[in-house]
Parts: sequence; structure tokens; C-alpha cells
Amino acid sequence: MLTIYYIIALILGFSVLLLGADRFVDGAANIARNFGVSPLIIGLTIVGLGTSAPEILVSAQAAFDGSPALGIGNAIGSNIANIGMVLGITLLVTPLTVNSDTLKREFPILAAVMALALLLLWDQHLGYSDGLILLIGFILTLFGMAYLAMKSSKDSSSSKKFNSEYSQPRMTTKTATLNFIVGLAGLLIASKVLVWGATGIAIVLGVSELIIGLTIVAIGTSLPELAASVVSALKNQHDIAIGNILGSNVFNILAVLAMPALIMPSATENALLQRDFSVMVLLFILLFIFARFGKGGRIGRNAGTLMLLVYITYNSLLAYQSTVGIVA
Repeated sequence: MLTIYYIIALILGFSVLLLGADRFVDGAANIARNFGVSPLIIGLTIVGLGTSAPEILVSAQAAFDGSPALGIGNAIGSNIANIGMVLGITLLVTPLTVNSDTLKREFPILAAVMALALLLLWDQHLGYSDGLILLIGFILTLFGMAYLAMKSSKDSSSSKKFNSEYSQPRMTTKTATLNFIVGLAGLLIASKVLVWGATGIAIVLGVSELIIGLTIVAIGTSLPELAASVVSALKNQHDIAIGNILGSNVFNILAVLAMPALIMPSATENALLQRDFSVMVLLFILLFIFARFGKGGRIGRNAGTLMLLVYITYNSLLAYQSTVGIVA
């Protein structure tokens, strides 16, 4: 009977998480815009951070509840889901074209961030100092993205892209602030309920919290990225669709992985590097190869099919290992 409550908690948690993230992003974007911040900077920072807010809140709550492995699994699992599931599905909906600037800028940044994470996780312990390094990296990245946004804002075509993308009706500062507060409250409450349900299911099924974080929680918290990428792709905003994925993955490593490190330092499981981190790197390499060597930077449906197959195979492996009782 208790299992039903855990499942209900998961469903309610994910639902409120999505609604809360939407209110949070709209409120924050309108507050910033009312104070004269450009749409380009809003898109690269506030909205990019907003789509990662569910992962950040869930990982922080998991650590506070004494389940840091769930938070760590959420960070790495969300990155795997973003490229394997989110981008895979988006490419099946419509092929995407990667801008050459993205290859020169966002791809190297994500590669460097993954290398940093590998270095910090190599000793199989995520400590307080590791969390500080990740948090500092996150802050520097935000400043760097804001600088690039201001530098590139001279490009009228870029400004038009972001203006068209974020052309939702303006809110007054009072309404925007209310939406921001309600959204943030929703995220906090939903993350608490979701973590309770996820850890409860892990106990009932007898699987590790890392596995639950890598699968159920990672998929659920990646839904905002899926919605944003598909909508952007259908609006022919290919740079935003790809940038949303890459930016979210950077935030997931720097901000989401920092939460369990800062709140509850702990040892990490051996499989995290050998299996999960390796799959994350593999999907990143596949994406780079398709973007770099595709004609005109075009990534087609075949690439999307391959990424989705890798993701399905990976989750099948996790399910098999859980079934036969292999410690993840």
C-alpha cells in the first residue's frame, strides 16, 4: 500500500516541479526584463538556469534528506537523458543545424566541465572542497556567458532570435515577483515530495538510490529541457534547442553536482565512473562528431535514432543489473 503513496508522490512531485519551474522562469525573466536586462542575457542565464532548477532543488533536497547518491545520480543521469533522450527525440521530430559558433564555444566549455568533474570524482569521493570548486566554476561560467551575451548582442540576428523566443506577454514587477515566489515555493515543495517518493521506491525495489537518481528522477527532471528543445526546434530556433541542451549539461555538472558535495560529502560508487560517466562522455562525443562532420552542421534523424538507442540500451543495462542484484 505504501508503494502506491510513493508512486503518487513521484507523479505529484514531477507535475508541481514542472509548473513551479515554469512560474519561476517567467517571473525571473520578467523581473530582469523590467529592470532593463536584455532578452539575450535572460535567455543564456536565467532561462538556462531555470530549466536546471528542478535538478538543483532535487539534488539539494536529496542531500539534506541523507541521500546524496540520489542527487549525484540525478546530475549525471540528467546529462545522459538530455543528449540521449531529449536530443534524440528532438532530432526525430526535426533535424537540427548546429551553428559554427556553438562548435567553437559551447562544446569546448562542456568538454572542459566534464574533464573537471572527472578529475574531482576520480578518487571516488565527492567532498566539500570539490563542491566549492564546482560552485566557483558555476559562478564563473554564468559571468562568462553574460559577457559573451553582451559581446554578441551587437549581432542583430541573435538579438532578433532571442526577442522572438522570449516574447511572452510582459508582467508587472509585482505580478512577476509573485510568480517568482510561487514558482520557487512550488519547486521546494515538489522536490521534497519527489525525493521522498524516489527514496521510498528505491527501498521497496531493493535498488540503490544512485540507480533511482540515474533513471526515474533524471528522466522526470529532464522534462523541462525536452519541452524547451522540441518547441525551439519546431520554431526553427536550432541554436536555442542545441544551446539549451549543452547549457543545461554544464549547469547540471557545476551546480547540481555541487549540491550533494556541499551539503553532505560522501563516497561515490565505482560504477559511477566506469559505467555512468563513460556513457555521458560517449553521448557527448557522438553529438560532437555528428555536429562537426555533418553537412553544414546538420544533425539528422539517423543521429537521433542512434542517441536514443544508446540511451535505451543504457537504461536496459541498469534495469538488468538491478534485477540480478549487481550493486550499482
